[in-house]
Amino acid sequence: MTSPRNFLLIALLFIGYLFWMQWQEDYAKPPAGSTPAAATAAAPSPSAAATTNGADVPSASAHAAPAAKPAPDSIASASGQRVVVETDVLRVEIDTRGGNVVVADLLAYPMQPKDYAHPKRLLDSSDAGFFEAQSGLVSASGAAPDHQAQYSAEKTAYSLAGGSDTVEVPLSWSDASGVAVRKVFVFKRGSYVIEQRQEITNNSGAAWTGNAYRQLQRVPPVIDTSGIKGYSNIERYSFVGAAWYSPADKFQKLKFEQFAKEPLDKPIADGWAAMLQHYFFAAWIPAQGESDQYSTKTYVAQAADGSAVNRYLIRTQSPAINIAAGATHTDAARLYVGPKLQSTLDQIAPGLSLTVDYGMFTVIAEPLHWLLAQLHKLTGNWGFAIILLVLIIKALFFKLSETQYRSGAKMRKLQPRMQALKERYGDDRQKMNMAMMELYQKEKVNPLAGCLPMLVQIPVFFALYWVLLESVELRQAPFIGWIQNLTAPDPYYVLPVLNGLVMIATTMLTPSAGMDPTQAKMMKIMPVVFSVLFAFFPAGLVLYYTVNGGLGLLQQWIITRRIDAGEKAAAA
Repeated sequence: MTSPRNFLLIALLFIGYLFWMQWQEDYAKPPAGSTPAAATAAAPSPSAAATTNGADVPSASAHAAPAAKPAPDSIASASGQRVVVETDVLRVEIDTRGGNVVVADLLAYPMQPKDYAHPKRLLDSSDAGFFEAQSGLVSASGAAPDHQAQYSAEKTAYSLAGGSDTVEVPLSWSDASGVAVRKVFVFKRGSYVIEQRQEITNNSGAAWTGNAYRQLQRVPPVIDTSGIKGYSNIERYSFVGAAWYSPADKFQKLKFEQFAKEPLDKPIADGWAAMLQHYFFAAWIPAQGESDQYSTKTYVAQAADGSAVNRYLIRTQSPAINIAAGATHTDAARLYVGPKLQSTLDQIAPGLSLTVDYGMFTVIAEPLHWLLAQLHKLTGNWGFAIILLVLIIKALFFKLSETQYRSGAKMRKLQPRMQALKERYGDDRQKMNMAMMELYQKEKVNPLAGCLPMLVQIPVFFALYWVLLESVELRQAPFIGWIQNLTAPDPYYVLPVLNGLVMIATTMLTPSAGMDPTQAKMMKIMPVVFSVLFAFFPAGLVLYYTVNGGLGLLQQWIITRRIDAGEKAAAA
């Protein structure tokens, strides 16, 4: 996969692929600052957001009779007391207003490399980065605390004790009618899963009927540049939006731009609902066997400064809960707030690892990621794991590459005769091509022999690109020396330049006979084109391609020398 023609084809394919992804990203996107028509019709106007019913609170259902809706929330609404919970991997803030998880810091994932004093904030209550995990109850027949109700807390700070593996955080709510709710969050050591119980006690003297719901609500995220040059250019191609899973339909996703056009509204059993972004996500996972109504909505809320803000929401709502007078019922669900760790997600819930979205290259990218992970266990360094991956792929494709290089060496030997044919037939392309085909047949040379290795390896190239783009395990992973982040571009462009030098050397060993002047010029400028193109690629991908090209060049040189030696021996 190292001939200049192959480089040119891959460059054109990759550039076209990036343009296609960008077109997909921008297609049908509303103008900046506008609100989709369907959303405007379904949601209150910004000026009325604080005083009229909003799309952010469900009605009670069986899935069922309408109930009075609580007042909608807005970013400007007053918060309650904050309860801070810290484990070995999470720092969480729970707002007593609604009992919602409003802040979540991922302690093992710093914003800047090795700066653990400033961890990645996934859930965020600020205006610019608003992203909350909310839950509550609605009832058509009695009192119920939704995600805006005021709870009370026993303490304002919790942490894992030295010898303990769990910590429970209880919140309480009660109504004069006799309905009381105890919302309990359970945190475990080393886990990004937060268990939640809503214990509903009905002392109202009459039967209570309602629904539990869980929802993720956010504004579109601001691209996280992490202070690393070129990082935002890489992150922009990662999917951002809502996603859900069902055993029947498997993994589904919905961009924010499509919320108004393709809203979700269907019952799903044994599924989950999530909001995805680059490397990280949050997901509500209802209890096993529970059939919930899943839905998405977009509406306008009012920010603290009075401006209108588009919000996006994905919700799961339980079937009707019937509690007799004097009885208690517990609704349980789990909240995942953390990184896209492929090796552990499916142990939490079926299909959760699909949040690592490799797109059409999943079938190749998943084995590549698994193999990279095994090589990392062996080396302890993701850069060396990539180099070992190159060696394995080169070994697998050795015979195909050998065929390619032997064909190239034979073509190189035919260059003088091919040049003579060009001079003989001049501009008569038809006769020249026929004469060259006769020459190929006579000398038993297949000019297309070099295409097969390229065609086989192109999917590997694209799949590895997505592995490096989406794998949180490689986030901020250092290699050696100046490369301290394999998922960001090479800061000093050393690898792109090395790759260009490898291409130049490869060009010198590649036959150029049969090319027209335009093709010949393109082959000469390809090293420069690729050096510029690779300057914006993740350093890990350029490392892969540079090592792959260098090994290919060595293999090509050895095969060419062997053919030359064989011909000299035969002539002697």
